[in-house]
Amino acid sequence: MPEIVEVVEIDGDPYGVAVDAAGMVWCTLAERGAIARWDGAQLETFGLEPADGSPTVILADGKDLWFTEFRGNRIGRIGPGGACEFLPADSPYGLCVAPDGALWYTELNANAVVRRDPGGALDRYAVEGMPSTIAAGPDGTVWFTLNQANAIGRITAAGVLTVQPLPTEAAAPVGITARADGAWFVEIGAGQLGHIPAEGAATAEGTATAGGTVTEFPLPDRAARPHAVVAGPDGALWFTEWASSRLGRMTVDGTVTGLSLPGAEPHGLTFAPDGSIWVAMESGALVRVRPDTVC
Repeated sequence: MPEIVEVVEIDGDPYGVAVDAAGMVWCTLAERGAIARWDGAQLETFGLEPADGSPTVILADGKDLWFTEFRGNRIGRIGPGGACEFLPADSPYGLCVAPDGALWYTELNANAVVRRDPGGALDRYAVEGMPSTIAAGPDGTVWFTLNQANAIGRITAAGVLTVQPLPTEAAAPVGITARADGAWFVEIGAGQLGHIPAEGAATAEGTATAGGTVTEFPLPDRAARPHAVVAGPDGALWFTEWASSRLGRMTVDGTVTGLSLPGAEPHGLTFAPDGSIWVAMESGALVRVRPDTVC
């Protein structure tokens, strides 16, 4: 069974969490306007200026860390030496790095998805419905949730944009993860997980096909308000249940279990190089969980 093996208390409200190649745990403190780092023994907090930018999503990409400041209208990058630089963006929220090294991010209020290539050139895709979280698949396709449009968007490596409506009304998808079998996402408004297969999800003309049919998986607690989701090495999906303070797990056969977490309002989660899972608790902590697949 999964078990909690570490709790790091933080004076702040952790939202996003990432673990770098060295095993350092980083998180955003949205209301405090800061980034925190846990090295296994010491917690350091780095204030941002100005402090009202609402840092939210964070990811580790090789030697760099990237994070979005939704209200600050910028994206931050922390290099290996600790230097921080910023790129302008319009209400950025979700971000990911594709296999070709391009940085993708969503602009929540501007209704756009943006690709920034390694040289700095931008490609902008207009899409209505509050694009939120974004994830890149192994084939270069990026998938993203459209929280207010109740849909999932998809942009292929060739730049073809399609939008797939969800069958459940007011599902309000937020978190999403991508892998070879397509995209998996959580519906915070409906208490469900959803899946769109990679094959047949869109045609070259940009219309959804039968192969892109959405499959939804209701949770035992439909009021749990699932927020973020990641795929484990065993194929299972792990997700945070914001309203019920649990870490959920759905196996490949659809079995759902949950682990109660200390504190309240779990948001982001990520796998560490050692196979453990870190969860950001907005109530003021980072929680490390050892899955039952880890010895």
